[in-house]
Amino acid sequence: MDTTKTHETAAAANPRRWLALAFIGLAQLMIVLDVTIVNIALPSAQADLGISDGDRQWVITAYTLAFGGLLLLGGRIADYTGRRRAFLTGLIGFAAASAAGGAAPGFGTLLGARAAQGAFAALLAPAALSLLTTSFTEQRERARAFGVFGAIAAGGGAIGLVTGGALTEYLDWRWCLYVNVPIAVLAAAGWWFLPADTRTGPRPKIDVPGAILAVTGLVAVVYGCSEAESEGWDSALVLGLLFLGVALLTGFVLHERNAAAPLLPLRVVVSRARGSAFLSIALATVGMFAMFLFLTYSMQVVMGYSALKTGVGFLPLTAGVLAGAGGVATRLLPRVPPRALVVPGLLFAAAGTGWLATLEADTSYAAGILPAELITGFGMGLVMAPAINYATHGVREAEAGIASATVNTSQQIGGSIGTALLNTIATSTTADYLTDRVPDAGALEERRAAGGPVPDVVKAGLVEGFASAYAVAAVIMLAAAAVVAVLMNTPRPDRSQVGAGAHAPAAHLG
Repeated sequence: MDTTKTHETAAAANPRRWLALAFIGLAQLMIVLDVTIVNIALPSAQADLGISDGDRQWVITAYTLAFGGLLLLGGRIADYTGRRRAFLTGLIGFAAASAAGGAAPGFGTLLGARAAQGAFAALLAPAALSLLTTSFTEQRERARAFGVFGAIAAGGGAIGLVTGGALTEYLDWRWCLYVNVPIAVLAAAGWWFLPADTRTGPRPKIDVPGAILAVTGLVAVVYGCSEAESEGWDSALVLGLLFLGVALLTGFVLHERNAAAPLLPLRVVVSRARGSAFLSIALATVGMFAMFLFLTYSMQVVMGYSALKTGVGFLPLTAGVLAGAGGVATRLLPRVPPRALVVPGLLFAAAGTGWLATLEADTSYAAGILPAELITGFGMGLVMAPAINYATHGVREAEAGIASATVNTSQQIGGSIGTALLNTIATSTTADYLTDRVPDAGALEERRAAGGPVPDVVKAGLVEGFASAYAVAAVIMLAAAAVVAVLMNTPRPDRSQVGAGAHAPAAHLG
């Protein structure tokens, strides 16, 4: 194959594609930052607004749930209106919602603003990823571009923690939301470098019933997991919500099978390569979100770190991600089968998360958190670059937006359900620990949540709860590694097809 001709064709399609990647990456970084930058500010926001431990996860989950629940619809809207137009609309809306969240006078307003952020992110993210997918069609360039994008997706969270730490310590936790406004303005300048919207056929129809079934089903599942902390897993409310959620999601799948214009064409996910890529992204995110949430409280509440020192404490995680995604995955992606990267990545991430389950209240940072971050970060880097690549590889041009949306849906729903589930496990374990050791554990926790000194027994209880959550997260990722090892049967890329386009038929993806 004439690879020189292929490069010339790719350049002619979008000669400014590398500049476009810079602005697309900036938008993706803002989306990822917004999960973790709020994590680092959460202890301060919790004390300022009087949020309980059971409700604290909703500051994270309101964003990820709206994001994940609306992503499929957002991807279809991007295909309908044009990806560049959807990109700009998402940026503007995200910036406005961020400003409203920063000015929130109470818990309810903050939750509303976080949900609005998630809704606009659901429009922005698939538009950004589909623009990337259609800009890079030559295999080697595509591997490099997705290596950069995967590193941002997996490592941007740690950058958010450092930024959030500095803003919380030197300004106020509210600036962790205000900061999105200038980032969005800068990303919007990339409008001139993005490929123009084109249409080769009729506008895709919007599957409103499918969107309603998907959103309500996911909300019911996540709400059920979150209510288990106060009601118990065997309560009628929790079981009813979980049953309702599963029924609605089952109805969504059945509806999509027969819909004339489905929100999610099932052929996008039934491919073994793409389906296992979506699964690996979703379950890997469970471990990543658990690490961000619980390590933030471990360092600030248990170890007494400042917000900035906590953010800096997450930097080794970024180093691990960059080593895994940029140093290893990008180089091997065109040469090895994807499961040769994804399965070891999940095993590394499980090992790092399992390491955290062994921490005690007096374990030092160097002996406990540092090695766990390096191991987990390296594993996440190995997972994200190939998983994102193969999750969007070989799809039809008209379905690039919905395939891109499904990638982000996997990530955000994994994070939403994982955060609700693991926070419930952590808070329940901590409550049981304190009930057995402190006569008035409830009053003690109220004083601690209000910003008072943290007694050693409470620190021990928090560590006990976090350890239980980490152990469950590690088991989830081990199970994911086993499933992906069986399902992801895609062979290594055909070196003779190096110039093949991203949207060309790909038999090996079936």
